[in-house]
Amino acid sequence: MPCSRLGAWAALWHSETVTDSPAPSTAPVIPPADGAKRILVASPRGYCAGVDRAVDAVEQALAHYGTPIYVRKEIVHNKYVVEALTRRGAIFVSETDEVPEGARVVFSAHGVAPEVHEQAAARHLQTIDATCPLVTKVHKQAVRFAGDDYDIILVGHTGHEEVEGTQGEAPERIQVVNGPEEVERVVVRDPSKVAWISQTTLSVDETLETVRLLRERFPGLIDPPTDNICYATQNRQAAVKAIAPHADVMLVVGSGNSSNSVRLKEVALEAGAPAAYRVDYAREIDDAWFDGARTVGLTSGASVPEILVREVIEYLGGLGFTDVEEVRTATEKITFSLPKNLRADLKAAAGDSASEHGRREPVADHTC
Repeated sequence: MPCSRLGAWAALWHSETVTDSPAPSTAPVIPPADGAKRILVASPRGYCAGVDRAVDAVEQALAHYGTPIYVRKEIVHNKYVVEALTRRGAIFVSETDEVPEGARVVFSAHGVAPEVHEQAAARHLQTIDATCPLVTKVHKQAVRFAGDDYDIILVGHTGHEEVEGTQGEAPERIQVVNGPEEVERVVVRDPSKVAWISQTTLSVDETLETVRLLRERFPGLIDPPTDNICYATQNRQAAVKAIAPHADVMLVVGSGNSSNSVRLKEVALEAGAPAAYRVDYAREIDDAWFDGARTVGLTSGASVPEILVREVIEYLGGLGFTDVEEVRTATEKITFSLPKNLRADLKAAAGDSASEHGRREPVADHTC
């Protein structure tokens, strides 16, 4: 990377990491100088605390226990991460019955239904549950509402692993609503006993609209006790909303099966970006996207390692976008401890030198 661009990148890379809630206002975006071509880089972007914890759990398990370490489903929805962990010895499987009896398996950040835990126990698997604590919170809300005999509306995307895991907590009580267009199809036993919960990675605005329509049908609709859409999803969408009106083109780095990455592209278009594209890698960029553009907005989904953003900045620099400006709308500081049983094994092995899991800094050839 040329030194001039490296300096700009380093300023972004080592900027203060990570708050747990969106900022009420955004930093002003200064118009570009005449003839200048710039990149507005969203902050926050990339890894959230739950993803960082899950990926670190697999890496720590590989280092401590050795191979093979099985992982049920993709640990997080990102091609690069899955490929990198596969090279290190992780074996990704679709279902628990693909794991040899007695082997060690990691459950993904998206969470699993109780049935999956039962299947693992029946096969005597040694499990490491890397479910994001914020997803676990939604599971507990589902169990509580079901225990109180509510019909539960789960706002989320049918087929997404997080939705499948949450619905599995009370399948006889939970029905999935994918968006506002499905509200009229909802059928409940008692309109006065309906509660809603949601997937953690949805569009904030679309979820609010879905809930508004649900409340029109069921005025006594019970809200979850706390926000279900996670802090990271909200923060990344807020940052995109700040940048999109000033960008000619918005780029989102993230995989197609990453719900929050797909939502960021949609949010960018809704917030005023004339064009928006999602890519996994810089090599997927089409130079024609930037014909006549002076300002490119750039962000990444919550399961995207920073190295992929770095490669996109490098690529855009080759197209003349050498002015790199960070637009920060929040500062995130939250971290989650590693899964309890993994943490205990690491502590027992390390003795007094054991340390708590903290957010990791990006380094070369690393999944963060």
